[in-house]
Amino acid sequence: MALKVLSALDAARTQYYHFKAIIIAGMGLFTDAYDLFCVPPIMILISRIYYDDDDKTATEGESKKTVNIPKPVTTVILVTALLGTVIGQLFFGRMGDLTGRRRMYGLALMLMVMSSIGCGFSICTSKECVIGSLVFFRFLLGVGIGGDYPLSATIMSEFANKRTRGAFIAAVFSMQGFGILASSIVTMVVCKIFEKASGASVPITPAGDIAWRLILVLGSIPAAFTYYWRMSMPETARYTALVEQNVLQAAKDMEKVLQVSMSQITEEVELEPRPPSYPLFSKKFIRHHGRDLFATATSWFLLDIVFYSNNLFQSKIYHSYVDEGTNPYDEAFRVASFQAIVAICATIPGYFATVYLIDRIGRVTIQLLGFFFMGIVYLGIAIGYRKHWNKNADLWFIVLYCLTFFFANFGPNTTTFIVPAELFPARFRSTCHGISGAIGKLGAILGSIGLLWVIKEDQETGNPKGKGMTIALSIMGGVCFLGMAVTYFFTPETMGRSLEENEKEIEATELCFFRCPTGSCIPLTKSSTSEVAAT
Repeated sequence: MALKVLSALDAARTQYYHFKAIIIAGMGLFTDAYDLFCVPPIMILISRIYYDDDDKTATEGESKKTVNIPKPVTTVILVTALLGTVIGQLFFGRMGDLTGRRRMYGLALMLMVMSSIGCGFSICTSKECVIGSLVFFRFLLGVGIGGDYPLSATIMSEFANKRTRGAFIAAVFSMQGFGILASSIVTMVVCKIFEKASGASVPITPAGDIAWRLILVLGSIPAAFTYYWRMSMPETARYTALVEQNVLQAAKDMEKVLQVSMSQITEEVELEPRPPSYPLFSKKFIRHHGRDLFATATSWFLLDIVFYSNNLFQSKIYHSYVDEGTNPYDEAFRVASFQAIVAICATIPGYFATVYLIDRIGRVTIQLLGFFFMGIVYLGIAIGYRKHWNKNADLWFIVLYCLTFFFANFGPNTTTFIVPAELFPARFRSTCHGISGAIGKLGAILGSIGLLWVIKEDQETGNPKGKGMTIALSIMGGVCFLGMAVTYFFTPETMGRSLEENEKEIEATELCFFRCPTGSCIPLTKSSTSEVAAT
């Protein structure tokens, strides 16, 4: 449907509301990263309070050099949040298309805020009850975070103009980097305050039970402040015009927030017939959108396998950097400071590079480059791991570790968030983004716990050769190159075109499955094969 109101939206100049929308939409991603990256340091504090029996007999100034919290407990806390994210992406993604983006946006944010507060307060002080309530509230937090993914990406894509749409959506996603940095800074400040107040006593004082709760609760404050803004946002003009078929209201909403005069458009525009509709996952849906959904979901799945597998060799860095801490507060401080360094040196620059280049060189190019260099880095770590890095995580190891974050964010970690918000029509946009993200988080679960069996022997026997870790790192490199193949053959470029132009091209090439580098396609039927050959 070619509506002038949407053409005006595509041509609208960049203005204040676009940047305001970045903050409003990005605060959910900020909270997501905050809550994910505050877990490693607070696990140190929780382990000393509820699991480290040896600390009961330790004298003041002594510290046990290992974190004793059972790995199954840590795994359950992480995986439960990821499962909640899967459910949230599927539910809120679908509801965003059925009832509107704005109606679900505030609900997702409020769920995140309340569950973050719940994670901090829990409901008791016994070990079993604290962990159980923490798992429960992190599951709810995951549901809220999962809902925020498709809604934030869709809202930003539908408000943006086509010239800078990629940069705006990437800027929303880059709020994750600032969430990581904020999480690290808050953790460092809280730990130093409590360390000074307690005199760095070991075993850890009861005040330490307040420290980790405070870190979690503080993460909910920025998101809570944006709730009013989210509730005051109008529905996106594309949803109102294309799905609700209310062009006049779409024009009024645009005029209100984007300062675009709609008087001439509303006089000239005539409501066009609703485009032929077909159900989700019908045969026609598969013909039109199956290839693109396969591309976005598979790329996200492969990326998250690798991205969430970084914890396989985080322990090597923590062993040489964190275990030098003099007390639990200092250990948690060191973990947070290391995460801050990685965020400043690798994560945030990767986001900024994407924001700057994505509307210049395209989504596909950045995704290919990211997967390629991530694969090279992982294989480089694997090659040198058994001979050197298994014994000592030196500066070069840390540099390579940081490069994995840089090329993830200047690469598929950002583009997999952007592309689903641009490929699909308005009536399926949020749903398909949610499906892609949910499948991606299944990859995250596989990456978090599925590769552990590969290094199980190393962990149980203390194998000095590190054969299992070498195999795991090699697998991660191979997954990255598989991601390159999926991107190269299946992912279309969306740069510089309106969302409606992308939809029209999909409708016109419904039988195309593989994409050739030239932009043509390899069709599925004999008749269409002859047509392509003729051209």
